[in-house]
Amino acid sequence: MNAPEVLEPSPHSARAWVIVALLLTAATACGFLLDRYVSLTSQAMLYVLAVVIAAYKLDWIESAVCAVGAVTALNFFFVPPRWTFEVENQEHFIALATMLVVALVISHLATGIRRETEMARLNERRARQLQGLASDLSNATTAQEVLALGQAALDVAFAGPCSLALTHDGKEPDPATGLAASVRDGMRCCMAEAAVLGPGTGRWPGLNAWYLPLGDKGHMTGAACVEPALASDESGRAHAKALCTLLAQALWRLRLTASMLAAQGEAQRQQLQSTFLAAISHDLRTPLAAIVGAASSLQTQRDKLSPSEQERLLGSIAGEAAYLSTVTENTLQLVSLSSSAQELKRDWESMEEIVGAVLARVRQRDPGRRIKSRVPEGLPLVKADPVLLGQLIGNLLDNALKYSDGAIELTVSADAQALTVSVKDRGPGIPEAEHKTLFEPYARSDQSGQRGAGLGLALCRAIAEAHGGQLSLRTRAGGGSNFSLILPIEAQQPATELS
Repeated sequence: MNAPEVLEPSPHSARAWVIVALLLTAATACGFLLDRYVSLTSQAMLYVLAVVIAAYKLDWIESAVCAVGAVTALNFFFVPPRWTFEVENQEHFIALATMLVVALVISHLATGIRRETEMARLNERRARQLQGLASDLSNATTAQEVLALGQAALDVAFAGPCSLALTHDGKEPDPATGLAASVRDGMRCCMAEAAVLGPGTGRWPGLNAWYLPLGDKGHMTGAACVEPALASDESGRAHAKALCTLLAQALWRLRLTASMLAAQGEAQRQQLQSTFLAAISHDLRTPLAAIVGAASSLQTQRDKLSPSEQERLLGSIAGEAAYLSTVTENTLQLVSLSSSAQELKRDWESMEEIVGAVLARVRQRDPGRRIKSRVPEGLPLVKADPVLLGQLIGNLLDNALKYSDGAIELTVSADAQALTVSVKDRGPGIPEAEHKTLFEPYARSDQSGQRGAGLGLALCRAIAEAHGGQLSLRTRAGGGSNFSLILPIEAQQPATELS
Protein backbone atom coordinates (compact mmCIF):
# COMPACT_ATOMS: atom_id res chain seq x y z
CA MET A 1 0.00 0.00 0.00
CA ASN A 2 1.35 3.35 -0.99
CA ALA A 3 -1.60 5.55 -0.06
CA PRO A 4 -3.95 5.89 2.92
CA GLU A 5 -6.53 3.14 2.96
CA VAL A 6 -9.57 4.97 4.38
CA LEU A 7 -13.02 4.08 3.11
CA GLU A 8 -15.11 7.26 3.05
CA PRO A 9 -17.94 8.48 0.86
CA SER A 10 -16.49 10.38 -2.05
CA PRO A 11 -17.49 14.06 -2.29
CA HIS A 12 -20.23 15.05 -4.76
CA SER A 13 -17.79 16.77 -7.07
CA ALA A 14 -18.54 18.59 -10.28
CA ARG A 15 -16.93 15.69 -12.15
CA ALA A 16 -19.64 13.28 -10.92
CA TRP A 17 -22.44 15.56 -12.09
CA VAL A 18 -20.75 15.97 -15.45
CA ILE A 19 -20.74 12.18 -15.80
CA VAL A 20 -24.49 12.08 -15.02
CA ALA A 21 -25.18 14.73 -17.64
CA LEU A 22 -23.06 12.93 -20.25
CA LEU A 23 -24.78 9.60 -19.62
CA LEU A 24 -28.25 11.11 -19.99
CA THR A 25 -27.19 13.05 -23.08
CA ALA A 26 -25.70 9.93 -24.66
CA ALA A 27 -28.86 7.88 -23.94
CA THR A 28 -31.05 10.62 -25.42
CA ALA A 29 -28.85 10.95 -28.52
CA CYS A 30 -28.94 7.20 -29.11
CA GLY A 31 -32.72 7.25 -28.66
CA PHE A 32 -33.13 9.85 -31.37
CA LEU A 33 -30.77 7.97 -33.73
CA LEU A 34 -32.78 4.77 -33.28
CA ASP A 35 -36.17 6.42 -33.11
CA ARG A 36 -37.26 5.16 -36.57
CA TYR A 37 -36.14 1.59 -35.93
CA VAL A 38 -37.00 0.69 -32.33
CA SER A 39 -39.93 0.90 -29.99
CA LEU A 40 -40.36 3.01 -26.88
CA THR A 41 -39.42 0.01 -24.75
CA SER A 42 -36.03 -0.28 -26.45
CA GLN A 43 -35.46 3.44 -25.98
CA ALA A 44 -36.25 3.02 -22.29
CA MET A 45 -33.57 0.31 -22.06
CA LEU A 46 -30.98 2.86 -23.22
CA TYR A 47 -31.79 4.99 -20.18
CA VAL A 48 -31.72 1.92 -17.93
CA LEU A 49 -28.22 1.20 -19.23
CA ALA A 50 -27.18 4.76 -18.40
CA VAL A 51 -28.56 4.30 -14.86
CA VAL A 52 -26.63 1.01 -14.43
CA ILE A 53 -23.37 2.67 -15.55
CA ALA A 54 -23.96 5.59 -13.18
CA ALA A 55 -24.71 3.21 -10.29
CA TYR A 56 -21.47 1.29 -10.94
CA LYS A 57 -19.27 4.38 -11.21
CA LEU A 58 -20.90 6.94 -8.91
CA ASP A 59 -22.27 7.15 -5.40
CA TRP A 60 -25.87 6.68 -4.36
CA ILE A 61 -26.98 10.32 -4.68
CA GLU A 62 -25.58 10.79 -8.17
CA SER A 63 -26.96 7.45 -9.39
CA ALA A 64 -30.42 8.20 -7.91
CA VAL A 65 -30.48 11.60 -9.61
CA CYS A 66 -29.45 9.87 -12.83
CA ALA A 67 -32.38 7.44 -12.45
CA VAL A 68 -34.90 10.26 -11.96
CA GLY A 69 -33.33 12.21 -14.83
CA ALA A 70 -33.56 9.17 -17.10
CA VAL A 71 -37.30 8.75 -16.49
CA THR A 72 -37.84 12.49 -16.95
CA ALA A 73 -35.86 12.58 -20.23
CA LEU A 74 -37.68 9.52 -21.58
CA ASN A 75 -41.02 11.13 -20.79
CA PHE A 76 -40.09 14.50 -22.28
CA PHE A 77 -38.43 13.36 -25.49
CA PHE A 78 -40.06 10.06 -26.42
CA VAL A 79 -43.35 9.39 -24.56
CA PRO A 80 -46.33 10.82 -26.46
CA PRO A 81 -47.11 13.62 -26.44
CA ARG A 82 -43.45 14.44 -27.06
CA TRP A 83 -41.71 17.60 -25.84
CA THR A 84 -44.01 17.79 -22.84
CA PHE A 85 -44.14 16.24 -19.39
CA GLU A 86 -47.70 15.04 -19.90
CA VAL A 87 -48.51 11.33 -20.12
CA GLU A 88 -50.95 10.40 -22.89
CA ASN A 89 -52.37 7.19 -21.39
CA GLN A 90 -52.27 5.09 -18.27
CA GLU A 91 -49.96 2.44 -19.75
CA HIS A 92 -47.25 4.98 -20.39
CA PHE A 93 -47.63 6.30 -16.86
CA ILE A 94 -47.29 2.80 -15.41
CA ALA A 95 -44.25 2.14 -17.61
CA LEU A 96 -42.56 5.32 -16.46
CA ALA A 97 -43.28 4.62 -12.79
CA THR A 98 -42.04 1.05 -13.14
CA MET A 99 -38.92 2.24 -14.88
CA LEU A 100 -38.26 4.75 -12.08
CA VAL A 101 -38.59 2.03 -9.41
CA VAL A 102 -36.42 -0.38 -11.38
CA ALA A 103 -33.81 2.32 -11.99
CA LEU A 104 -33.69 3.24 -8.31
CA VAL A 105 -33.48 -0.42 -7.23
CA ILE A 106 -30.68 -1.08 -9.73
CA SER A 107 -28.91 2.04 -8.53
CA HIS A 108 -29.21 0.98 -4.90
CA LEU A 109 -28.08 -2.61 -5.51
CA ALA A 110 -25.19 -1.61 -7.75
CA THR A 111 -24.02 0.96 -5.22
CA GLY A 112 -24.19 -1.61 -2.45
CA ILE A 113 -22.28 -4.19 -4.50
CA ARG A 114 -19.64 -1.63 -5.43
CA ARG A 115 -19.27 -0.60 -1.82
CA GLU A 116 -18.98 -4.23 -0.68
CA THR A 117 -16.37 -4.85 -3.39
CA GLU A 118 -14.37 -1.84 -2.26
CA MET A 119 -14.65 -2.99 1.34
CA ALA A 120 -13.47 -6.50 0.40
CA ARG A 121 -10.50 -5.08 -1.46
CA LEU A 122 -9.69 -2.77 1.42
CA ASN A 123 -9.87 -5.65 3.90
CA GLU A 124 -7.59 -7.69 1.69
CA ARG A 125 -5.04 -4.87 1.58
CA ARG A 126 -5.30 -4.44 5.33
CA ALA A 127 -4.80 -8.16 5.86
CA ARG A 128 -1.67 -8.05 3.70
CA GLN A 129 -0.44 -5.06 5.66
CA LEU A 130 -0.93 -6.91 8.97
CA GLN A 131 0.90 -9.93 7.57
CA GLY A 132 3.81 -7.81 6.36
CA LEU A 133 4.00 -5.86 9.61
CA ALA A 134 4.01 -9.06 11.65
CA SER A 135 6.89 -10.38 9.54
CA ASP A 136 8.88 -7.14 9.92
CA LEU A 137 8.25 -6.97 13.66
CA SER A 138 9.53 -10.51 14.12
CA ASN A 139 12.95 -9.28 12.93
CA ALA A 140 12.96 -6.09 15.04
CA THR A 141 15.53 -6.09 17.83
CA THR A 142 14.96 -2.69 19.46
CA ALA A 143 11.96 -0.67 20.60
CA GLN A 144 12.94 2.12 18.22
CA GLU A 145 12.70 -0.25 15.26
CA VAL A 146 9.22 -1.30 16.39
CA LEU A 147 8.25 2.37 16.81
CA ALA A 148 9.45 3.21 13.28
CA LEU A 149 7.63 0.23 11.74
CA GLY A 150 4.43 1.07 13.63
CA GLN A 151 4.52 4.74 12.64
CA ALA A 152 5.02 3.80 8.98
CA ALA A 153 2.12 1.31 9.11
CA LEU A 154 -0.28 3.86 10.66
CA ASP A 155 0.73 6.54 8.15
CA VAL A 156 0.00 4.14 5.27
CA ALA A 157 -3.30 2.83 6.67
CA PHE A 158 -4.87 6.15 7.65
CA ALA A 159 -4.98 9.67 6.26
CA GLY A 160 -3.50 11.02 9.51
CA PRO A 161 -1.88 12.69 11.19
CA CYS A 162 -1.12 9.61 13.31
CA SER A 163 1.09 9.57 16.40
CA LEU A 164 2.81 6.78 18.27
CA ALA A 165 4.61 6.95 21.61
CA LEU A 166 6.19 4.48 24.01
CA THR A 167 5.99 4.53 27.79
CA HIS A 168 8.52 3.49 30.39
CA ASP A 169 6.24 3.48 33.44
CA GLY A 170 2.96 2.37 31.84
CA LYS A 171 1.34 5.74 32.64
CA GLU A 172 3.03 8.59 30.77
CA PRO A 173 4.03 8.77 27.08
CA ASP A 174 7.70 9.31 26.43
CA PRO A 175 8.25 13.10 26.57
CA ALA A 176 10.94 12.85 23.88
CA THR A 177 8.27 12.30 21.21
CA GLY A 178 7.21 15.97 21.33
CA LEU A 179 3.44 15.35 21.21
CA ALA A 180 0.83 18.08 21.47
CA ALA A 181 -0.74 18.48 24.90
CA SER A 182 -4.16 17.25 23.73
CA VAL A 183 -2.67 14.14 22.13
CA ARG A 184 -0.60 13.44 25.24
CA ASP A 185 -3.68 13.73 27.44
CA GLY A 186 -5.63 11.34 25.22
CA MET A 187 -2.81 8.79 25.25
CA ARG A 188 -2.49 9.07 29.02
CA CYS A 189 -6.21 8.41 29.50
CA CYS A 190 -6.36 5.45 27.09
CA MET A 191 -3.38 3.86 28.86
CA ALA A 192 -4.99 4.46 32.26
CA GLU A 193 -8.27 2.86 31.12
CA ALA A 194 -6.53 0.25 28.92
CA ALA A 195 -9.27 0.85 26.35
CA VAL A 196 -9.82 2.55 23.00
CA LEU A 197 -11.18 6.12 23.23
CA GLY A 198 -12.89 8.14 20.53
CA PRO A 199 -15.85 8.10 18.11
CA GLY A 200 -17.81 4.85 18.00
CA THR A 201 -16.21 3.42 21.16
CA GLY A 202 -18.64 4.70 23.78
CA ARG A 203 -15.74 6.46 25.54
CA TRP A 204 -15.13 10.12 24.85
CA PRO A 205 -17.18 10.13 21.60
CA GLY A 206 -16.56 13.86 21.13
CA LEU A 207 -12.91 13.36 20.22
CA ASN A 208 -11.76 13.75 16.64
CA ALA A 209 -9.34 10.81 16.82
CA TRP A 210 -9.01 7.29 18.18
CA TYR A 211 -6.62 6.78 21.08
CA LEU A 212 -5.47 3.17 21.33
CA PRO A 213 -3.31 1.60 24.08
CA LEU A 214 -0.42 -0.69 23.21
CA GLY A 215 -1.00 -3.55 25.62
CA ASP A 216 -3.34 -4.13 28.53
CA LYS A 217 -3.31 -3.44 32.25
CA GLY A 218 -0.01 -4.50 33.75
CA HIS A 219 1.64 -4.82 30.34
CA MET A 220 1.34 -1.30 28.91
CA THR A 221 4.06 -0.37 26.43
CA GLY A 222 2.69 2.78 24.76
CA ALA A 223 -0.24 4.37 22.94
CA ALA A 224 -1.30 5.53 19.48
CA CYS A 225 -3.42 8.39 18.13
CA VAL A 226 -5.14 7.64 14.80
CA GLU A 227 -6.94 10.08 12.52
CA PRO A 228 -9.39 10.46 10.88
CA ALA A 229 -11.84 8.86 13.31
CA LEU A 230 -15.39 8.27 12.12
CA ALA A 231 -17.93 6.60 14.39
CA SER A 232 -19.32 4.66 11.42
CA ASP A 233 -15.90 3.33 10.35
CA GLU A 234 -15.93 0.15 12.41
CA SER A 235 -13.63 -1.61 9.98
CA GLY A 236 -11.02 1.15 10.23
CA ARG A 237 -11.17 1.11 14.00
CA ALA A 238 -10.76 -2.67 14.05
CA HIS A 239 -7.74 -2.38 11.74
CA ALA A 240 -6.15 0.26 13.98
CA LYS A 241 -6.66 -2.03 16.99
CA ALA A 242 -5.08 -4.95 15.10
CA LEU A 243 -2.03 -2.84 14.21
CA CYS A 244 -1.64 -1.68 17.81
CA THR A 245 -2.01 -5.25 19.07
CA LEU A 246 0.87 -6.38 16.83
CA LEU A 247 3.03 -3.48 18.03
CA ALA A 248 2.22 -4.20 21.67
CA GLN A 249 3.10 -7.87 21.26
CA ALA A 250 6.42 -6.99 19.60
CA LEU A 251 7.33 -4.47 22.32
CA TRP A 252 6.39 -6.88 25.08
CA ARG A 253 8.43 -9.61 23.38
CA LEU A 254 11.47 -7.32 23.41
CA ARG A 255 10.95 -6.55 27.09
CA LEU A 256 10.61 -10.22 27.93
CA THR A 257 13.71 -11.02 25.90
CA ALA A 258 15.69 -8.31 27.69
CA SER A 259 14.47 -9.56 31.07
CA MET A 260 15.32 -13.13 30.13
CA LEU A 261 18.83 -12.16 29.01
CA ALA A 262 19.35 -10.16 32.19
CA ALA A 263 18.15 -13.10 34.26
CA GLN A 264 20.45 -15.46 32.36
CA GLY A 265 23.37 -13.09 32.85
CA GLU A 266 22.64 -12.83 36.56
CA ALA A 267 22.32 -16.60 36.82
CA GLN A 268 25.64 -17.07 35.02
CA ARG A 269 27.26 -14.49 37.28
CA GLN A 270 25.92 -16.23 40.38
CA GLN A 271 27.04 -19.60 39.04
CA LEU A 272 30.48 -18.20 38.25
CA GLN A 273 30.81 -16.76 41.74
CA SER A 274 29.67 -20.04 43.29
CA THR A 275 32.17 -21.93 41.17
CA PHE A 276 34.96 -19.56 42.15
CA LEU A 277 34.11 -19.89 45.84
CA ALA A 278 33.98 -23.67 45.53
CA ALA A 279 37.35 -23.70 43.78
CA ILE A 280 38.94 -21.41 46.33
CA SER A 281 37.64 -23.49 49.22
CA HIS A 282 38.92 -26.70 47.59
CA ASP A 283 42.16 -25.70 45.89
CA LEU A 284 43.41 -23.29 48.52
CA ARG A 285 42.76 -25.51 51.54
CA THR A 286 45.69 -27.85 50.84
CA PRO A 287 48.42 -25.19 50.42
CA LEU A 288 47.10 -23.28 53.41
CA ALA A 289 47.23 -26.43 55.51
CA ALA A 290 50.81 -27.08 54.34
CA ILE A 291 51.87 -23.51 55.19
CA VAL A 292 50.23 -23.65 58.61
CA GLY A 293 51.78 -27.06 59.36
CA ALA A 294 55.29 -26.03 58.29
CA ALA A 295 55.09 -22.71 60.18
CA SER A 296 53.78 -24.47 63.28
CA SER A 297 56.61 -26.99 63.16
CA LEU A 298 59.19 -24.20 62.90
CA GLN A 299 57.58 -22.31 65.74
CA THR A 300 57.26 -25.19 68.21
CA GLN A 301 60.11 -27.55 67.25
CA ARG A 302 62.77 -25.28 65.76
CA ASP A 303 65.43 -26.38 68.27
CA LYS A 304 64.83 -30.05 67.50
CA LEU A 305 65.01 -29.69 63.70
CA SER A 306 68.20 -29.91 61.72
CA PRO A 307 69.18 -27.02 59.42
CA SER A 308 68.24 -29.08 56.37
CA GLU A 309 64.80 -29.80 57.81
CA GLN A 310 64.31 -26.13 58.56
CA GLU A 311 65.31 -25.20 55.00
CA ARG A 312 62.90 -27.77 53.63
CA LEU A 313 60.02 -26.36 55.70
CA LEU A 314 60.88 -22.79 54.71
CA GLY A 315 61.03 -23.83 51.06
CA SER A 316 57.64 -25.51 51.42
CA ILE A 317 56.18 -22.33 52.91
CA ALA A 318 57.64 -20.19 50.10
CA GLY A 319 56.47 -22.57 47.37
CA GLU A 320 52.96 -22.92 48.73
CA ALA A 321 52.70 -19.15 49.21
CA ALA A 322 53.79 -18.57 45.60
CA TYR A 323 51.20 -21.07 44.44
CA LEU A 324 48.50 -19.31 46.49
CA SER A 325 49.55 -15.99 45.00
CA THR A 326 49.28 -17.35 41.45
CA VAL A 327 45.86 -18.94 42.01
CA THR A 328 44.51 -15.82 43.69
CA GLU A 329 45.77 -13.52 40.94
CA ASN A 330 44.34 -15.77 38.22
CA THR A 331 41.00 -16.00 40.03
CA LEU A 332 40.69 -12.24 40.49
CA GLN A 333 41.65 -11.53 36.88
CA LEU A 334 39.21 -14.13 35.53
CA VAL A 335 36.37 -12.77 37.67
CA SER A 336 37.13 -9.24 36.49
CA LEU A 337 37.23 -10.20 32.80
CA SER A 338 34.15 -12.43 33.00
CA SER A 339 31.80 -10.13 34.89
CA SER A 340 32.96 -6.59 34.20
CA ALA A 341 31.09 -4.56 31.59
CA GLN A 342 33.90 -2.02 31.30
CA GLU A 343 36.25 -2.18 28.34
CA LEU A 344 39.97 -2.61 28.81
CA LYS A 345 42.16 0.46 28.82
CA ARG A 346 44.29 -0.34 25.81
CA ASP A 347 47.08 1.61 24.19
CA TRP A 348 49.53 1.13 21.36
CA GLU A 349 52.09 -1.43 22.52
CA SER A 350 55.13 -3.14 21.04
CA MET A 351 55.02 -6.93 21.17
CA GLU A 352 58.85 -7.01 21.30
CA GLU A 353 58.77 -5.11 24.60
CA ILE A 354 55.98 -7.24 26.08
CA VAL A 355 57.75 -10.50 25.18
CA GLY A 356 61.07 -9.17 26.47
CA ALA A 357 59.56 -8.26 29.84
CA VAL A 358 57.89 -11.67 30.12
CA LEU A 359 61.12 -13.54 29.28
CA ALA A 360 63.02 -11.51 31.87
CA ARG A 361 60.62 -12.72 34.57
CA VAL A 362 60.10 -16.31 33.41
CA ARG A 363 63.81 -17.10 32.86
CA GLN A 364 64.35 -16.75 36.59
CA ARG A 365 62.40 -20.03 36.76
CA ASP A 366 64.22 -21.45 33.72
CA PRO A 367 67.80 -22.10 34.81
CA GLY A 368 68.28 -24.54 31.97
CA ARG A 369 67.51 -21.89 29.35
CA ARG A 370 64.94 -24.16 27.71
CA ILE A 371 62.95 -21.24 26.27
CA LYS A 372 64.13 -20.20 22.81
CA SER A 373 62.54 -17.03 21.46
CA ARG A 374 62.33 -15.68 17.92
CA VAL A 375 60.84 -12.18 17.69
CA PRO A 376 61.51 -10.31 14.41
CA GLU A 377 62.06 -6.58 14.33
CA GLY A 378 59.61 -4.08 12.85
CA LEU A 379 56.45 -5.81 14.04
CA PRO A 380 53.28 -3.69 13.84
CA LEU A 381 51.96 -2.23 17.09
CA VAL A 382 48.87 -3.67 18.76
CA LYS A 383 46.27 -1.94 20.93
CA ALA A 384 46.49 -3.87 24.17
CA ASP A 385 46.82 -3.90 27.92
CA PRO A 386 50.50 -4.88 28.31
CA VAL A 387 50.05 -6.28 31.83
CA LEU A 388 47.29 -8.68 30.75
CA LEU A 389 49.08 -9.78 27.59
CA GLY A 390 52.23 -10.33 29.63
CA GLN A 391 50.24 -12.45 32.08
CA LEU A 392 48.80 -14.50 29.19
CA ILE A 393 52.20 -15.23 27.62
CA GLY A 394 53.72 -15.87 31.05
CA ASN A 395 51.03 -18.43 31.91
CA LEU A 396 51.62 -20.27 28.62
CA LEU A 397 55.37 -20.38 29.24
CA ASP A 398 54.89 -21.53 32.87
CA ASN A 399 52.64 -24.36 31.70
CA ALA A 400 55.20 -25.39 29.10
CA LEU A 401 57.95 -25.44 31.75
CA LYS A 402 55.79 -27.54 34.09
CA TYR A 403 54.44 -30.08 31.64
CA SER A 404 57.36 -30.63 29.24
CA ASP A 405 61.05 -31.46 29.50
CA GLY A 406 62.52 -30.42 26.17
CA ALA A 407 63.06 -27.10 24.44
CA ILE A 408 60.26 -24.51 24.34
CA GLU A 409 59.85 -22.23 21.33
CA LEU A 410 58.37 -18.75 21.64
CA THR A 411 57.78 -17.20 18.20
CA VAL A 412 56.05 -14.03 17.01
CA SER A 413 54.93 -13.45 13.41
CA ALA A 414 52.64 -11.03 11.62
CA ASP A 415 50.78 -10.62 8.35
CA ALA A 416 48.51 -7.88 7.03
CA GLN A 417 45.58 -8.72 9.31
CA ALA A 418 46.88 -10.36 12.48
CA LEU A 419 49.83 -10.87 14.79
CA THR A 420 50.48 -14.40 16.09
CA VAL A 421 52.33 -15.39 19.26
CA SER A 422 53.04 -19.14 19.50
CA VAL A 423 54.35 -21.19 22.44
CA LYS A 424 55.45 -24.69 21.35
CA ASP A 425 56.69 -27.53 23.52
CA ARG A 426 57.60 -31.22 23.18
CA GLY A 427 55.64 -32.48 26.16
CA PRO A 428 53.30 -35.49 26.27
CA GLY A 429 50.64 -33.49 24.44
CA ILE A 430 46.94 -33.13 25.11
CA PRO A 431 44.32 -35.50 23.62
CA GLU A 432 42.12 -33.99 20.89
CA ALA A 433 39.00 -34.77 22.92
CA GLU A 434 40.16 -32.38 25.66
CA HIS A 435 41.00 -29.41 23.41
CA LYS A 436 37.54 -27.81 23.68
CA THR A 437 37.17 -28.19 27.45
CA LEU A 438 40.75 -27.34 28.38
CA PHE A 439 40.04 -23.59 28.29
CA GLU A 440 37.06 -23.85 30.65
CA PRO A 441 37.55 -22.73 34.29
CA TYR A 442 38.75 -25.53 36.59
CA ALA A 443 39.40 -27.90 33.70
CA ARG A 444 42.79 -29.64 33.51
CA SER A 445 44.18 -32.30 31.27
CA ASP A 446 44.26 -35.79 32.70
CA GLN A 447 47.75 -36.05 31.24
CA SER A 448 49.19 -33.28 33.41
CA GLY A 449 49.50 -35.13 36.69
CA GLN A 450 49.68 -31.72 38.37
CA ARG A 451 47.51 -30.13 40.99
CA GLY A 452 45.81 -26.76 40.50
CA ALA A 453 42.55 -24.94 40.05
CA GLY A 454 42.77 -25.03 36.28
CA LEU A 455 42.37 -21.27 35.93
CA GLY A 456 45.46 -20.46 33.88
CA LEU A 457 44.20 -21.37 30.40
CA ALA A 458 40.70 -20.06 31.13
CA LEU A 459 42.25 -16.74 32.07
CA CYS A 460 44.43 -16.79 28.94
CA ARG A 461 41.42 -17.24 26.67
CA ALA A 462 39.48 -14.52 28.53
CA ILE A 463 42.39 -12.10 28.03
CA ALA A 464 42.63 -12.99 24.33
CA GLU A 465 38.89 -12.46 23.77
CA ALA A 466 38.98 -9.17 25.70
CA HIS A 467 41.52 -7.96 23.11
CA GLY A 468 39.38 -9.11 20.19
CA GLY A 469 41.65 -12.07 19.51
CA GLN A 470 41.57 -15.81 19.99
CA LEU A 471 43.65 -18.49 21.68
CA SER A 472 43.86 -21.91 20.09
CA LEU A 473 45.62 -25.22 20.68
CA ARG A 474 47.02 -27.63 18.12
CA THR A 475 48.89 -30.88 18.57
CA ARG A 476 52.37 -30.75 17.04
CA ALA A 477 53.60 -33.38 14.63
CA GLY A 478 56.03 -35.57 16.52
CA GLY A 479 54.49 -34.79 19.92
CA GLY A 480 53.86 -31.71 22.00
CA SER A 481 51.48 -28.78 21.94
CA ASN A 482 51.27 -25.47 20.10
CA PHE A 483 49.34 -22.67 21.80
CA SER A 484 48.72 -19.76 19.40
CA LEU A 485 47.51 -16.29 20.35
CA ILE A 486 46.12 -14.37 17.37
CA LEU A 487 45.57 -10.62 17.80
CA PRO A 488 44.02 -8.33 15.17
CA ILE A 489 46.20 -5.58 13.72
CA GLU A 490 44.64 -2.14 13.41
CA ALA A 491 44.71 -0.84 9.84
CA GLN A 492 45.63 2.66 11.00
CA GLN A 493 48.97 2.42 12.78
CA PRO A 494 50.21 5.39 14.85
CA ALA A 495 52.71 7.64 13.13
CA THR A 496 56.29 6.96 14.21
CA GLU A 497 58.33 9.93 15.36
CA LEU A 498 61.58 10.59 13.55
CA SER A 499 64.53 10.92 15.89
